[in-house]
Amino acid sequence: MSCLALSLQPANGSDILLQTREWFPPARALIALHAFRQTRLAFSNKSPSSVAATFSSSSSSTAEPSAATESIGDDPLSASSGQLIVGVESKYRVVYRLVNSIYVLGITTADHDNSINVFECINIVNQAVSVIVTACRGVDVTPEKLARKYAEVYMALDIVLRGVSNIRLAAMLSYMHGDGIAKMVHSALDTEAKIRGAETWPAVELLSTEHQSNIEAFSNASFELPPETLAAGDQKVSTIVPQSTIEQDEKMIKAEESEAEKDPFAASEAINKQEDLVGGFKKTKDPSATDLTLALAGLEVTTLPPAEATQSTDITVEGFEGKYGGIEFGSEQATLGEAFEGFTDAWGGGLDASEFLENKKVKKQEGLSGLELLQTGDSAAPTAAAAGADGGKSLENLLVKSTEMKGPEMYISEEISAEFRESLLARVGLMGVVYLRTMPPKVCGDKDTEFSFRVEGTSSVKRFVIQSSQISSLGNGMFHVRTAPSEEPIPILKYSLLPRLTPLPLRVRLIKRLSGTLLSVMIQYVSNPELLAPLTDVTFVLKLPVDPTLLKVSPKAVLNRSERELKWHVPEVPLKGTPGKLRVRMPLDSADIDEELEVVGYVKFSVQGATSLSGVCLKPATEGKTDFYEVNHRYQSGIYTCN
Repeated sequence: MSCLALSLQPANGSDILLQTREWFPPARALIALHAFRQTRLAFSNKSPSSVAATFSSSSSSTAEPSAATESIGDDPLSASSGQLIVGVESKYRVVYRLVNSIYVLGITTADHDNSINVFECINIVNQAVSVIVTACRGVDVTPEKLARKYAEVYMALDIVLRGVSNIRLAAMLSYMHGDGIAKMVHSALDTEAKIRGAETWPAVELLSTEHQSNIEAFSNASFELPPETLAAGDQKVSTIVPQSTIEQDEKMIKAEESEAEKDPFAASEAINKQEDLVGGFKKTKDPSATDLTLALAGLEVTTLPPAEATQSTDITVEGFEGKYGGIEFGSEQATLGEAFEGFTDAWGGGLDASEFLENKKVKKQEGLSGLELLQTGDSAAPTAAAAGADGGKSLENLLVKSTEMKGPEMYISEEISAEFRESLLARVGLMGVVYLRTMPPKVCGDKDTEFSFRVEGTSSVKRFVIQSSQISSLGNGMFHVRTAPSEEPIPILKYSLLPRLTPLPLRVRLIKRLSGTLLSVMIQYVSNPELLAPLTDVTFVLKLPVDPTLLKVSPKAVLNRSERELKWHVPEVPLKGTPGKLRVRMPLDSADIDEELEVVGYVKFSVQGATSLSGVCLKPATEGKTDFYEVNHRYQSGIYTCN
């Protein structure tokens, strides 16, 4: 860049503003400004000795004192514009313009090999003059008027210093009075694009690359694992899976990708196939096929357990006291009819529309089994039309009331993952997503949703990731969103918490004991007392090492033999009280006994409420102004395990 800094220096008084590039130290800019001020004061002095002393002590000019003495009284720095080289060891070129009593200064390096484009620096100084003239509504530029529009001038000069086209500068100046800083900064890009009609390919290529990288970073953000764990897992997989299997899998994947995709809604070829019931049976002349002894020879009959297995076993292990084992039958339903009485009523009920309406008996019309509806005329039409119109109107009103929105809505969805090893927390992570639900396109048309908001309670946040195509950061927790209307909620912001500051809604402990051939497992759980509301509808899933033959659980649970899972449903976990206990006991075969039996427990829950689990909340940018509505937040369990 040719221009390294911009400054506003009054003729009498201290400097008003200084803007520098990131790599240019402000201290060096202040040295250049001080040298410019001293040189200006030396030129304005009418004493020949002072001018000669200034030129002899400063390397700002290579002229001799005699030549400087000849220019006494001209006051060259009081002209409307010009440039000056200042500095002793580090020389800088200062391009200046005088507007009323304010010097607009542009600082760049004093090169001798023409590597710096001075005309570009002059153009930036001219654009800065346009900014302050617009801010003061004329050429009567004074420090008092600049102080009233200091924030707008500061932001505008920051953009001008980094390079801006004349189209964007004109758009920024038009928004300086009355529309606010956010409108001035963000609307200029769209205005430039609309005026140009099309951007240049290098600009589009840079924006496309940045947009693609942001999308990948936004979609790939997930529950983090340490790099050491990932490296160890890759090394272990490489030793287990043979290389030939990997090559075969790659060939199969390539073969599947090469095949053309079939229409999922195409008719099956089995429709045109004729049914052939007899052809499916094959006759055989083998006489051994009719021998029942040979047919039953391949059947395996499971031997019944001995009679001692039906008796209970008295266990005195701490935490698992009671009688276990044996075969027990529940006494909740006494008869077979009571157990299956729900099957006679459409499998216990279903989604019947009559359940949502009043139970009124419809009078059966007498006639020839509905043939009277075929009559021609207008006697039956008004009744049917009135009933249809009334029913359709009530259903339409019900749908409108359920989908009515007052404005844009925002909510936070969080997912927490944790791993407990016995009673110790091994790792934890929380990821949150801020969703925006705009007004439906049918209501607002093509009008974009645009407003500003701020995010509070971010002291425990580790990292933020924004959807840059729809939201921009204004700093200090302020964000500005602008997006087209959509039917679905739009994720605009993602964040993750520091592990040491992540709140745990539930602590879980798994205890495993193996006494001979008897395996005992207990899960203890306790809620976080700082939660605003207790957890409800919590599901605990225990992964069993083997398929159990006999099982004793407390309290009651549901067994899934195909997945070898035992599932408990807890309606509510109280905030304060004794820890809850889930116990299970099962005998093992001698071949299955192993000290390293893997028993893993999973916890699933989902909560909705007015606050988020992490404490992050959304507020309007201006107090008292309702740009959006904050609806119920939600958080749920991700990978929540104990082993």
